[in-house]
Amino acid sequence: MKNILLPTDFSENSWNAIKYALQLFKNEICHFYLLNTYTPIIYHVQYVLVEPAQFGMLDSIRETALKNLEDFKIRINKEYKNPKHTIETMGAFNMLIPEIADVVENKAIDYVVMGTKGATGAKEILFGSNTVHVIKNVKCPILAIPDGFEFETPQEVLFPTDYQIKYEPHHLKPITNVSDLHQTRINILYLTYGYDLSKQQEENKKILETYLKKTAYQFHEVSNQTVEEGITKFQLKNHVSLLVMINNKHSFFENLFFKNTINKIGFHLKIPFLVIPARP
Repeated sequence: MKNILLPTDFSENSWNAIKYALQLFKNEICHFYLLNTYTPIIYHVQYVLVEPAQFGMLDSIRETALKNLEDFKIRINKEYKNPKHTIETMGAFNMLIPEIADVVENKAIDYVVMGTKGATGAKEILFGSNTVHVIKNVKCPILAIPDGFEFETPQEVLFPTDYQIKYEPHHLKPITNVSDLHQTRINILYLTYGYDLSKQQEENKKILETYLKKTAYQFHEVSNQTVEEGITKFQLKNHVSLLVMINNKHSFFENLFFKNTINKIGFHLKIPFLVIPARP
């Protein structure tokens, strides 16, 4: 059974991510945790110290959150009723990131699925800040669904890698799980700059092949392109419906997403993006 966490702020964006998760895992026995975190609009140390509940504000906020969670649960059971799925609602007086981290640890979560607004406006913000912080701080596979993306069976998955990581089962399991459910092919993309693979990279590539031996996969190499260019051009030539990366420190992944250029890069992700932590 899969344990899947669905953070929600009750927006259509978060509902879209929930729909995606329900359809992606429709043939899998799953326990979904529907989570909403809430804090008062005015939230500071003095407010907490004087027992906010005495003003009735916290009770009111909590009641609203629980009602909205129940409404979402009813909507799920109405529109996507599935005997293989159970839904549990969770309302928490906490900030989003630490609450997600706690739930991931305490409930043995396999995936966190959440929505993101994607690149919008002149600043070209790649993800909403919440999604970025979850990816950086939560040790769990994170599946980010772009705003408005309609579910389609992921027949082709794109997995860019630099072969700089010694692959272990927890790196590949989130990918092969999806592949097994939907008979997906994994396209492994290596961006080369004219240098041969090092001995360590060759060994890592062989390890990767071993883990994928029961899965449909294909290796690809492109030269003299940035990661953004390589991903974008591959998507244009092939009907890729899921992008997967391992968040390995000091790899191109970190350079692409977690530097100060995050609000400036012209890389508009329009497909779901699965980020797997290097360490569990």
